[in-house]
Amino acid sequence: MLFRKNIDPRCAYCQRGAQISEREVACVKRGIMPVEGSCRRFRYDPLKRVPPRPTPLETARLKESDFSL
Repeated sequence: MLFRKNIDPRCAYCQRGAQISEREVACVKRGIMPVEGSCRRFRYDPLKRVPPRPTPLETARLKESDFSL
């Protein structure tokens, strides 16, 4: 869920950080940090968090009879 209360702190979606590469974030408080890093100054920014992609639908096992009433 995107707006849940118990978010694991990560520099990738902190208000104080700006992502500079795929693996690094420029933090106002701590400098260059890995995206997995965190600190006590973490402030959650829901607009920076990208939710995980849903699993693709497996249609190979479906038959024509599955679609009839």
